[in-house]
Amino acid sequence: MSGAQTANPLPLYPLQYESLVSAALIEDLGRAGDLTTNAIVPSEAHATGYLIARRGGCLAGLPVAATAFRLLDPDVDISWHRHDGAAVEANQTLAVIRGSARGLLSAERIALNFLGRLSGIASATQGLVQAVQGYATRVVCTRKTTPGLRLLEKYAVRCGGGANHRFGLDDAVLVKDNHLIVSGGITEAVRRVHAAVGHLVKVEVEVDTLAQLDEALSCRIDAVLLDNMPPAQLAEAVRMVGRRVLTEASGGITPDTARQVAAAGVDLLSAGWLTHSAAALDVALDVVGLGG
Repeated sequence: MSGAQTANPLPLYPLQYESLVSAALIEDLGRAGDLTTNAIVPSEAHATGYLIARRGGCLAGLPVAATAFRLLDPDVDISWHRHDGAAVEANQTLAVIRGSARGLLSAERIALNFLGRLSGIASATQGLVQAVQGYATRVVCTRKTTPGLRLLEKYAVRCGGGANHRFGLDDAVLVKDNHLIVSGGITEAVRRVHAAVGHLVKVEVEVDTLAQLDEALSCRIDAVLLDNMPPAQLAEAVRMVGRRVLTEASGGITPDTARQVAAAGVDLLSAGWLTHSAAALDVALDVVGLGG
């Protein structure tokens, strides 16, 4: 991973994620706190912990992990060796954490859960971005996120060099197949949309066939989602669009097939598995130097 590019994601504000970390800690500590740590470790003991990546990948969620430690020990000292969006080698130190031994041990699992999950998403995204390198196609995520964690998981996609699709149903209009069944077709669905939404709202229509694409292009839209089309059909769809609207390819795209999809000339490549199925990055906290 050492040759990978470093992403520069838009930052998160602590206000956006502190409540998520707090809720996770409350869930873990339960009604009686950390029985194991509180029984074994003196309250006055301090320790040093090394945050380590057990395997290579792309980092996301370091500030979120830090919040877990700070909520249990406001005086904790964290020295960063890496930053979100950076590539990391196996067994590389990410940070050195000094503070209350109880705080370090009780916050450890929640901190690692967030960091591993988000870094796994960032690493998967980085792999897909690298697969389409050399093409203008951008990798984007979807709304297939863990309930409650969409903000963080979409941030992780940005850390991996990807971009975000809509955050929610109120961001933009995406007319999908079930909408077409209910409304009776593309033309009527788009007509209803423009009669209901504001002038700044973007409109995208999902199509499965070139015939549907032709109808969609006769409507006032901003983008088309080309769903489950093979590369040859995607290339023909891009030719039909002729840069009039944005083109997005979706449906079962993997690192092995992404380059063919990008070669078809689409503007965007969306993959839901980046946020719903990416394997967590293996990260650990090695605690040393216990003292008073």
